[in-house]
Amino acid sequence: MTTQDFLRSRRSIRRFKPDPIPDAVIERILTTATYAPSAHNLQPWRFVVIKNLKLKPRLAKALTDKMRLDMQAESAAEADIKKRIANSQRRIDEAPVIILLCRDVTDVRAGTPEENIMNIQSTALAGLQLLLAAHAEGLGANWICWPLYAPEEIKSVLNLPKEWEPQAMIIVGYVDGNVKDKALKPITDLMKII
Repeated sequence: MTTQDFLRSRRSIRRFKPDPIPDAVIERILTTATYAPSAHNLQPWRFVVIKNLKLKPRLAKALTDKMRLDMQAESAAEADIKKRIANSQRRIDEAPVIILLCRDVTDVRAGTPEENIMNIQSTALAGLQLLLAAHAEGLGANWICWPLYAPEEIKSVLNLPKEWEPQAMIIVGYVDGNVKDKALKPITDLMKII
């Protein structure tokens, strides 16, 4: 497989086997994630590795309680709310490892909007690097943005430092089932050569 083929073969995985992931593998993935580029080389990313089986239900509840409120405010049907909450709780429960990707809001050169955006972009690049590193280890992963909707609830449940702002949750595990092809827009629709 060429490097391009490898990069193109990464998929968002939502079903995992219950097999545990060795700590050494998680450490390799996170170490590789830290090689991502960052504005001014500030490296604002922070990682919270969640494997605690007692903590996962509390995390799921914090996220889905907020999800329920948001969906109710949007007048979503109760059946849709229940289905989405059950799906979300299942994903958290089934994932052998959850990695909460945070950004340290103090790791900026100046408190300008542009510097804050660079901080967020740098953290996101570490997240992409993490996904590719997991793929290189034969693991599946899925980037989930739920933490953006409930940052304070998550910080409380996980007892995070106040400077750590949750950005994404990446669920990781060994793939259970078939990996589907990804439908992509044609590159010619997404580019302009000048």
